[in-house]
Amino acid sequence: MSVTTRAIGSAIDRVDGPEKVTGRARYAFEHAVEGAAYAVLVQSTVAKGRVRAIDTSGALAHPGVLAVLSHENAPRLPKAEGELAVFQSRDVAYRGQIVAAVVAETLEAAQEGAALVRLDLESVRHDVELRRDHPRLYKPEEVNPAFDTDTSQGDFDAAFAAAAITVDETYETPWEHNNPMEPHASIAIWSAGNLTIYDASQGVFPARGTIAKALGLEPTQVRVLAPHVGGGFGSKGTPRPQVIVAALAAQLVDRPVKLAVTRQQMFDLTGYRTPTIQRVRLGADDRGHLVAIAHDAFEQTSTIDEFAEQTTVVTRMLYASENRQTTHRLVALDVPTPSWMRAPGECPGMFALESAMDELAERSGIDPVELRIRNEPSVDPETGKPFSTRNLVACLRDGADRFGWWNRSPRSEGAWQIGMGVAASTYPARRSPSTAHVSREGTNFLVRIAAADIGTGARTALTQIAADALGVAPERVRMEIADSDFGQAMLAGGSMGTSSWGTAVMLACRQLVDSDGDEARADTSELDEPNATSNHAFGAQFVEARVNQQTGEIRVTRALGVFACGTIINPKTARSQFIGGMTMGIGMALLEAGIVDPRFGDVVNHDLAMYHVPVYADIPDIEVAWLDEHDPCVNPMGAKGIGEIGIVGTAAAVANAVHHATGRRFRRLPIHLADVLS
Repeated sequence: MSVTTRAIGSAIDRVDGPEKVTGRARYAFEHAVEGAAYAVLVQSTVAKGRVRAIDTSGALAHPGVLAVLSHENAPRLPKAEGELAVFQSRDVAYRGQIVAAVVAETLEAAQEGAALVRLDLESVRHDVELRRDHPRLYKPEEVNPAFDTDTSQGDFDAAFAAAAITVDETYETPWEHNNPMEPHASIAIWSAGNLTIYDASQGVFPARGTIAKALGLEPTQVRVLAPHVGGGFGSKGTPRPQVIVAALAAQLVDRPVKLAVTRQQMFDLTGYRTPTIQRVRLGADDRGHLVAIAHDAFEQTSTIDEFAEQTTVVTRMLYASENRQTTHRLVALDVPTPSWMRAPGECPGMFALESAMDELAERSGIDPVELRIRNEPSVDPETGKPFSTRNLVACLRDGADRFGWWNRSPRSEGAWQIGMGVAASTYPARRSPSTAHVSREGTNFLVRIAAADIGTGARTALTQIAADALGVAPERVRMEIADSDFGQAMLAGGSMGTSSWGTAVMLACRQLVDSDGDEARADTSELDEPNATSNHAFGAQFVEARVNQQTGEIRVTRALGVFACGTIINPKTARSQFIGGMTMGIGMALLEAGIVDPRFGDVVNHDLAMYHVPVYADIPDIEVAWLDEHDPCVNPMGAKGIGEIGIVGTAAAVANAVHHATGRRFRRLPIHLADVLS
């Protein structure tokens, strides 16, 4: 049963590629269910207030309309919380909140019926603006997922006051919105008191528990399936309110209901990255060694739920200094609840920290790469634990050589000014309990695990892991995923999907081989979680930018990322992940921003015509490389997550390159033409 070539490390094609390119892959809204009705959402047009009355007569009289769901006829859901407590109150907490849903025989009839619902809304004064001096700022008990809100070591104030060179600057990032290709969508099907949900989900097993709790059901009464997901970036990490609406609507009309969130509605209902205001203070001696680091973050949440992004956690572990402090402060505004967006915390936090490091390098007269190398810690500065592996310095040096960094100097070509920038990247390497089952199918094997493939190639990577553990070719492994009935599994988030699922798959397959039986099961909750070492992936990003002095146009002409992420399971899919992250980082630096109109309390550029994301013309040929690294401290594959680290340092590298080209520092993202010309 053995093969001579290892599957892990091979650049094999995606095993689900044929399904996708031929259109056989079915996404959440596309599954064929008999007798399906369609639901369309009706949203509030005020940012704070209450629903005085809803006139549904016109909608109910429209041909094809079956029902209108609102707080007037929805069942009570005493355990539903936050955004999932739909139709449980007349109160309106933000503009765009769901206040009704029209259910009809066809999608067109539901859309026409929704336009006929008349709302009588009472509006009261709202507050949607994050300010550093906001009077309602408070200290949350913890920040996502369970980090200390504030930390302090040594005597920062004294060390900063005595430092030879200092930086004390404020950096800002805007509202940013996940825009996966597939909008959020759900199909709800009731049968004998049990609920089946097809959902655009990054984690079907955790979603099962959340949905069951919200609806007052036992988890065994709910089954969630997501065989194909068209991207997520964090926005599909937890169930969104359309899931609950679909379930309630299906119960009301006693037939399956399909509900898809529109692109415009996604800006209100599916989470976003909180804007941040960040103060970074760095103090160094005359050789550039950090003697003091402080990082303070100001963020927003909603009035119906709390989400506190872990913006300063990277500052706790990235560079050596005996005197450090970090804080997070939050204000509850009349806005939707922020949520996860690719590399939450680390991404906006590193923009501030790595911009400040660039400023420190300039003030010290030290090369930015050399400055980072001089401040490399021997152990994790926050915990004192040794790093399992830490190859940041190697990434910096290798990237500098590849990029031609050491000879950099700003230059001009006609109206264009050209410069280079660098930033470090890091992301924690973790795993979470998961369950896998493997069985024989003649001479082949079937592996089942409730993993999710959101376009990352998870199916393919897990097939490779299983093949190696079984000692067979990948073609002899059939991988079934994304069914909550398969048991506990980590969601596709936190860059720990492959680490978590792969561990379970490898152990189950090894048990099958060792037992020579017909099936085997592994549950990694029985394993000790890795905690003796500090486990992180590292990387360095280099960017060349051109800035037009006459038009203010900024173009990224070259970009390089060098990463140390343990064993690379599949070089082909890994390269795509790194490039995708860096592409999002370029968009963060130059394009992406949700623009809030304080008069009305919502994001006004809520579509892809006005909320700009990078297109082909915005992105150069991005070069990606990685170091030969193996880290068995986190999982038996020796791998670390790669889904998020690509975005982490990119925006700072772009901003630093623009500064190098122009001599001007931009501390607020995105950097617009008007900023350059002003």
